[in-house]
Amino acid sequence: MSSEDRRHHRPKILVCDDDFNVRLLTRQCLEAEDMVVVEAADGAEAIDVFIRERPDLVFLDVEMPGMTGLEVCQRLRQLPQGESIPIMIVTGSDDRQSIDDGFEAGATQYKTKPVNWSLLGRDVLYMLRASDAFNALKRQEDRLRYLAYYDPLTSLPNRRSFNEQLNRILKRCRRHKTNAALLFIDLDHFKRINDSIGHGRGDRLLVEIAKRLTVELREDDAINYYTDNNAEDEATDAGTEIARLGGDEFTVVLSDITDAMQVERVAKRLLDTLSEPIPLQSHNPVVTPSLGIALYPQDGEDPDTLVRNADTAMYAAKASGRACYRFYDEDMNARAVEQLKMEEELRDAMRNDELELRYQPQVDTRTGEVVSMEALVRWKHPQRGMVSPLEFIPVAERTGQIIELGEWVMGEVARHCQYWDAIGLQSFRVCVNISPLQFNQSNLPQWIAGFLERSGLDPQRLELELTESAIMTDAQTNIEKLSLLKKLGVELAVDDFGTGYSSLSYLKRFPIDTLKIDQSFVADLYRPDGAAIVDAIVALSKTLNLRVIAEGIEDKEQLEYLVARGCDLLQGYYFSHPLYPEDVPDMLRHNFSKDLQIE
Repeated sequence: MSSEDRRHHRPKILVCDDDFNVRLLTRQCLEAEDMVVVEAADGAEAIDVFIRERPDLVFLDVEMPGMTGLEVCQRLRQLPQGESIPIMIVTGSDDRQSIDDGFEAGATQYKTKPVNWSLLGRDVLYMLRASDAFNALKRQEDRLRYLAYYDPLTSLPNRRSFNEQLNRILKRCRRHKTNAALLFIDLDHFKRINDSIGHGRGDRLLVEIAKRLTVELREDDAINYYTDNNAEDEATDAGTEIARLGGDEFTVVLSDITDAMQVERVAKRLLDTLSEPIPLQSHNPVVTPSLGIALYPQDGEDPDTLVRNADTAMYAAKASGRACYRFYDEDMNARAVEQLKMEEELRDAMRNDELELRYQPQVDTRTGEVVSMEALVRWKHPQRGMVSPLEFIPVAERTGQIIELGEWVMGEVARHCQYWDAIGLQSFRVCVNISPLQFNQSNLPQWIAGFLERSGLDPQRLELELTESAIMTDAQTNIEKLSLLKKLGVELAVDDFGTGYSSLSYLKRFPIDTLKIDQSFVADLYRPDGAAIVDAIVALSKTLNLRVIAEGIEDKEQLEYLVARGCDLLQGYYFSHPLYPEDVPDMLRHNFSKDLQIE
């Protein structure tokens, strides 16, 4: 029930206590706050009244004859309407074990006797408001669950869905000794077209491409969208899987194919239909696709190999002049050789001082001050020039060099902090990205502890940014690792939040300080789906008492939206590109209050 609805609804409270005087006092306190009270004298009666009256909150004494309050609490949680109802348990025991037992039974809040009756009404009202917020978040959680497997723009299965479905299809092909094909589709010069027609039209273009893929393949092929996260691979019948991996990248998986000619016919059809002009109001852009094709099993017997080879074939199609398709062959391994060369050069770069750190400011929306900086690594290659992190970070991840790179970044941050301290700058927080591979190292807390001791860096100056997918891989184990890091005094942030799917039950238990809204959602703020997710993440952060920061701010409209929603920190090119360490002092003296004023 929303807060608006609550104004027109008197909350109903079930009070269960075997002591008549306690029930009387509780009734008086709650009715004084305009609540309706229903009573039960024992556990069995409480369950009956709960089912009949459907209260908004339960006030429950633990020490009762017969069925204890903890047993009642457990029974209520097993009822359909009792799953998320707030339950306040009251007991004379205040030892840790009793409190743990109460929460284990499903209690929302715990009070010890004697009860402060003057504050009881306020506490209950607070719990009801928190329940409203939680229920709203549960609805958003269902939305996030959808977004975990589907692209909100095109409604096609997304990268996560594609990966799981491809794995199922190949298992089925292996078992039945059938063939499959993977088609990688990339739109030629899409960024240039997108920039020229605007992002709004660019999105409509992508929707039209998705529609054409779906319609074209539906004519002859049965499309099996991924619908069940727990489905066995037998559920995947012969047919076609379409997915959007992100940006302008799409995939098509054809299962149970008979020969390469069948795949070629599909590729030609897709080339023709996708290359037709797309009517977008005053524009009619022609977007041609480049297709790369890898066949199972000859081009790869596992998903990773097949994906890699289809990707290689797609780049070969682009190199051949675009607007065409290419089947994978061994000669295309030249690109793999180039990747190997980059691995070797990156290894040398860390030894030859080719890597540099830049710092991008984070602005406090309340004061306009720069209160923190994110450390970002850059590679100044002697021949290639500036190499994008989008190119070398995946290489470092794949080879394990990211461990050494991460340690180098930490050392540079400590060195730069010493420099800033030496020139008398006021202390500020520095945010450092921890890769999934780094986080998975069992000795990470010990290494961070040693680093802090060696460097003398104040732990409170350091915020470690962890990806949502990394901490959710093994949530139960990672809670312990995060707790060890938190005990060191550092702050913890969840980076790219919203791009995966986090269970709220786990998220509440993570000892984190900050949620960072992924820039893809900020870029999509002008679309209802993007705005809804941003709103949900901000609301979630407020409920869990977490700091929330949005990255990728590029225009005034994005800034105004996020300030109006109560986002704590903002980061992006709107304020500043990443800075050299020596330019940080001037940025810290700058105030963005005027930019943050909403008209």
